[in-house]
Amino acid sequence: MLPTKEFDFQIYRLSDNFYNTYPKTQYIEILEKRTRPYNCIIFESSEEYFVCIPYRTDLNHKYAYYFQNSQRCIQHKSGLDYTKMVIIRDINFIDNGQVVIDQDEYVETVKNIDRIKDESFNYLEDYKKHLKGELILHPSEFNRRYCYSPLKYFHNELNI
Repeated sequence: MLPTKEFDFQIYRLSDNFYNTYPKTQYIEILEKRTRPYNCIIFESSEEYFVCIPYRTDLNHKYAYYFQNSQRCIQHKSGLDYTKMVIIRDINFIDNGQVVIDQDEYVETVKNIDRIKDESFNYLEDYKKHLKGELILHPSEFNRRYCYSPLKYFHNELNI
């Protein structure tokens, strides 16, 4: 089941089909751990693509949502990493198998879903606007935000 208007997000993993289409050798910025796939929160955009943001254990930059109330965040800087979001249109890139995440992090995700969605979509919109010349970021700022981002692989999906 993909996101609906009533339930604005879902948590899935990206499928083997996705990783076969975007192999690590060519798409080095896409996160991949074959032995332990990344869980992603997935939002549907108004432009008919899906924004997939991975849950990460250790983050060290400001372009993320950091968990505050989970057991895992006590030992690590866990959160949702906007810098590693991927964009998909093909629902076959979503593995609808069972996903297990920390219950505390799930509850915090639900409580802060509007903030997470706003922050992640703002991050994405700044990228798109910069490339379209509508919002010019200083080169060092653009590099700081997007140097290691896989968004550069999804210009067709983003219509840029």
